[in-house]
Parts: sequence; structure tokens; C-alpha cells
Amino acid sequence: MSFIRGFLITVQFFTAIPINKEFPMDPEHLKKAVQAFPLLGLLQGIIYSLLLYCFVEFSPFTHLASAFILWLMTIFLTGGIHLDGWMDTSDAYFSYRDQEKRLSIMKDPRTGAFGVLSVIVLLSMRLFFIYEMTRNPMTSTYLLIAAIPFFSKMVMGCLLLSVKSAKQEGLGYLFQKAADVKSLFIYLFYLVGFILLVILLIHEFVQTGIMLLAAVISLYFWRRKSMKWFGGMTGDVLGAAVEGTEVGLWMTLWLLHYFVTA
Repeated sequence: MSFIRGFLITVQFFTAIPINKEFPMDPEHLKKAVQAFPLLGLLQGIIYSLLLYCFVEFSPFTHLASAFILWLMTIFLTGGIHLDGWMDTSDAYFSYRDQEKRLSIMKDPRTGAFGVLSVIVLLSMRLFFIYEMTRNPMTSTYLLIAAIPFFSKMVMGCLLLSVKSAKQEGLGYLFQKAADVKSLFIYLFYLVGFILLVILLIHEFVQTGIMLLAAVISLYFWRRKSMKWFGGMTGDVLGAAVEGTEVGLWMTLWLLHYFVTA
């Protein structure tokens, strides 16, 4: 029961899905919430895949319209919470100041020019990759789209529990304090289960392996750069890592679409 509550806490915090119920925010439930991060990502991915499938197969809309609707869903379903972290982190990084000043910039509620420019580039890239794939989607495409937020939320959980917090406050610190690295062992079961599902449904272990490799590379990148740029992890950096990982996975899927499944 506590695991279900933990999952619903992640839905409340990281999506715009309305859940009008208060849950206890004690360490046990927050720990379960961290363990449920990949399941939240899988839920998002299933929604994306089903939406795209319905519009491509059963609607009179063009491929561009279908891609645009899916692109909007990737923004609205999360309520823009990770995009906010991307913009704040971009403002802080491109200030080229020391770590302490960068952390203070991230706390500023105002958005600077670099934050605006970086989110325009990020969202433009995502729309391009989505549109390119909707022109000739295959069965494997839909399943691999579901893998994108699944892997990105897994990266978020790994970063949260393997990189020290840069400040003793905020949403990221709240979750980090409640859980520990041992909480990540359940991620292995999720991963093995997902890979087995892919093999059974589409027999595409290679493509899934390439997507997983891209996620691992992103995890390594954000682990190193969060310490170098900010002295540790914050909620904004976690949001930026999720968005950065997802656009990298969209790009990977786009490349697979052209050079493997074409």
C-alpha cells in the first residue's frame, strides 16, 4: 500500500494529472516514491505511444499535426516542471560564474535570456525528432517511444541517490534525504522486465540496448557535470537532466529510425 502511495506522490509532483488527495510525506513514502520513478516514466511513455498511434492510425490529421500534438503532450503532461529546471540550470551555467553564484541564480524566480534560448532549442529539437519519426512509424517505434521517459526517470533516480546534494533544501534534497542508494536495486528488476517485454513483443534487443546505452552515457555526463558546475545535485539540475536525457533519447531513436529500421 505504501508503494502505491509513493507512486501517486510521484504523479502529483511530476505530472499535471489531477490527484486530489493528500499523502503522508514521511521518509517511508518518499523512499517508495523514488523507487517508483521509472514506473512513472513508463506511464508517461505509454500515454505518448498510445496518443501517437491513435492519431497516426485512426485520425485524418497529417503527420505534422500528429507530431505537434504529441510534442504538446510531452510538455503539458509534466506541467513543465522539468522544463523549469532546464531553464534555471541554463541560466546558471551560462552565467559562467562560480558554483555559489550559479546556485543563487537558480534560486532566482526570474528567467534570463539564456534560459529562454535554451528551452527554445530543446523544444525545437524534440519537435523535429518527433515529426521525422511519425512519417513512417513501425511497431518498434511505439515501444521505444515508451522507453524514453522510462529511461529518463531511471536516470533521475540514479542521479538523485548517487550525487551529493549541492544545498540542504529544496525538492531534490527532500527526496534524497528520505531514500538511499539501496533503493535503486529495484530499478534492475524494472529494467530486466522491460527488456524481456521488448524481446517478446518486437524482438528488438539491439535497438533497446542502444537506447539504454544512450541513457547510461547521459547519466555519466550529468554526474560529472553537476559536480563540476554546481558542486552537487539540486532539483533544478535533476529537471535539466531529465529534459537533456529525453532529447538525447529522441535523437537516438531518430537515428535508429533512419539507419537501422529504414
